[in-house]
Formats: sequence, C-alpha cells, structure tokens
Amino acid sequence: MSPIRGLVLGAAAVALAGWAYLAVAQQHRQGAEHASVSDPRMAVQFPLELKDHTLANMRDHLLALQQIQDALSRSDYDVAAKISEDRLGMSSLTAHGAHEVAKYMPQGMQDAGTSMHRGASRFAVSLQEAAITGDLRKPLGELANVTASCVACHAGYRLQ
Repeated sequence: MSPIRGLVLGAAAVALAGWAYLAVAQQHRQGAEHASVSDPRMAVQFPLELKDHTLANMRDHLLALQQIQDALSRSDYDVAAKISEDRLGMSSLTAHGAHEVAKYMPQGMQDAGTSMHRGASRFAVSLQEAAITGDLRKPLGELANVTASCVACHAGYRLQ
C-alpha cells in the first residue's frame, strides 16, 4: 500500500469516528432533557439486572481488546481474530443477550453497538487475511473503527 493510500485510509477512519461521534451527539441533543449538568451524556434507563449485565459485558469488551492487542504483539493473528469474533463480533450477540438489552437503548446507542459488533467481525476477517499476508494495515484500520464506535457510544450515553 502506498503512503498516500495509507493516509487516505487513515483519514477515512478518522472521518468515520467523527461521523459516529456527531451522530451520537445529535441523538444526545434530542434527548438532552435526560442529561445532568455534571454529566451531559444521555442517561439510559435499564432494569438493574440488565444494567449490571451490560456493564459486565462492556468490561469484557475492554478485556477482549486488551487480549487482542496482546495477541497482535505476538503476531498471533488467528487468536486475535477468534477473540474479536467470539467476544466482540456478530457471533457474540447471543452470548451477550443483545436482543434483551436492545429494547432499552435509544436508536443512536443501538446503532453504535451494531457498528461495533459488525466492525469487530470485519476486523476478525481482516486478521485472518493478515495471517497470510503479514500486512496489518487493514486490520489496524478496522480495529480503529471498532474502538471509534465504543468511544462514540460512551461519549453520548450512560446507563442509569
């Protein structure tokens, strides 16, 4: 990949993250009556047991990202791909009870979550390709998109 193409792809990833943040910010403004002065994020009401479950899932997402980075540091792309798909990707939705919690999420929060899960599956596929080619540029861009979805959601919403 040429340096120019790499810059274009990097700029596209940054633009995507910015778009995701703006989408959440717009959703946030529409629900600003639910925000507090000290924490301007939209408060989202979850039943207590689902709130605890969802927060535990989010902590596991962070752990999965750390484990993925550790696997990448060892060039163990297949392990990183498996972690991404099984713990973050579309295959993880049933294990996380996504159907049950989605009904409590505003549309912007659902969209950010869907973006993260789909992005994690794309990341897993790109890692499998990198296991053959050794080229990490595409997977790293995909990983940036995954974390951009997380950042956008956490910047706009908080569980209550």
